[in-house]
Amino acid sequence: MANNFFGITDTGKQRQNNEDAFIAEKSGDGNFIIACVVDGVGGYAGGEIAAEIARATILEQLQYIAGDIVPLLVNTFTIANQRIYEEKVQNKELENMACVLTLAVVDVINNKFYYAHVGDTRLYLLRDYSLIKISKDHSFVGFLEDSGRLTEEAAMDHPKRNEINKALGFAGQISKDPDFVETGSSPFLPGDILLLCSDGLTDLVDKSKITDILTSSDNLPQKGKKLIDAANSRGGKDNVTVVLVHNDKERKQHSATKPVATAKTVDQPEVVPAPIKKQEEPEPVVKTKGNGGTVAILTLLCFIFLGGFIWQFKKNADQAAIPKKTDTLVAQPVKNAVELKLQDTINKLKGHTLLLSAADFQQPIVLSDTLHINKDSLYIKTKGAIIFKKDSTYKGPAITLAANCKYVVLDSVAFDGFPTAIVTHNDALVLKNVQFNNCLTPVQVSYLFPNKKYISGRLFGSMFKTDSVPTKATH
Repeated sequence: MANNFFGITDTGKQRQNNEDAFIAEKSGDGNFIIACVVDGVGGYAGGEIAAEIARATILEQLQYIAGDIVPLLVNTFTIANQRIYEEKVQNKELENMACVLTLAVVDVINNKFYYAHVGDTRLYLLRDYSLIKISKDHSFVGFLEDSGRLTEEAAMDHPKRNEINKALGFAGQISKDPDFVETGSSPFLPGDILLLCSDGLTDLVDKSKITDILTSSDNLPQKGKKLIDAANSRGGKDNVTVVLVHNDKERKQHSATKPVATAKTVDQPEVVPAPIKKQEEPEPVVKTKGNGGTVAILTLLCFIFLGGFIWQFKKNADQAAIPKKTDTLVAQPVKNAVELKLQDTINKLKGHTLLLSAADFQQPIVLSDTLHINKDSLYIKTKGAIIFKKDSTYKGPAITLAANCKYVVLDSVAFDGFPTAIVTHNDALVLKNVQFNNCLTPVQVSYLFPNKKYISGRLFGSMFKTDSVPTKATH
């Protein structure tokens, strides 16, 4: 195994089977390190199966990593959740199975890591002898500890320590909750160490002991083995899994340097460019050969003047006969009061949630021009049936998202008769219970890339689901 990442798992002292799983390897393209700890839930067989489904899905989806990584991690969790849930539905013996997990994708070359997390497995960052907890425990006791209401010691001894409120497999569609998967990214500097672990470690070994082991001079396998031994020496009540990633690049030492001033040479005076002398134009020289030449020139000038006068007179007469062309104004679409009110509401919205009530807008909302959304994030939720209908003469899109939009949710609206209903960029758009009736192109997506750069990546699949009835909202 490579020197800068390592994973290890152990059954512990009191369990007969190991429901934990881990990943500690490079991605298929070799550009990233995939580090993951999965803790299965649901009995002797169920936990192991859920953990293995999640592990296999991650390895499958992260064979090739490029583009915006955090959405890729969320999509991977969504697919794993769906597969676990479908397995539960088909096999009643596994109806209680689920898993919690923490996943990190590490870009050592660019000194950065990205993570996704659900449950009470944990992600720590060691930097300069200080251990920082990155992930949050998705449990009541974890919330109390993270918010400072419980000390670490009290949390470790709490009787409800292992009661979690989030896991993959609990619900069929986690995509309905944009906050279900905890995500983030952070610098990963030379000398830093990432620790991913199951609660079999953190329920028994405190932060101080973990820090002592990680800051020792041991290599990664030795540190991982010592962490396992520390948990087992305190009873080993649960399976214990540890994954370590080290940024083993040398730390750069930057020495302060004084700026060097540009010195003037004493014995070489400044060379001042001489002013450019404007060349004087020579006075015209008129050559004459007696009076005869002068008379001929004057006669020629008279004929030229007379000809010009006659030409101008004829031109004016012809123009007078042509009727003047009047300026015409191109008719611009006139927005109705309802769409003006809606666009003004979007523009002046202070927060990030817009509730559209059918009682406030005449239905359907007829659009004669595009509604523009130019906010970083926006959640448009409806109360009652909101239908956007194309004006008979309008041929443009109903809604256009600006290039700066990052997260725009449309919830329970319908579009009727538009050639293109929505125009968006990148992966900003999220649809929930949206209908497209007689729309030639429901959604047109443009991906924006920098000019003259090499682009790598992929478009996500299985991101949208169709249904004959609207999905029920969850609270």
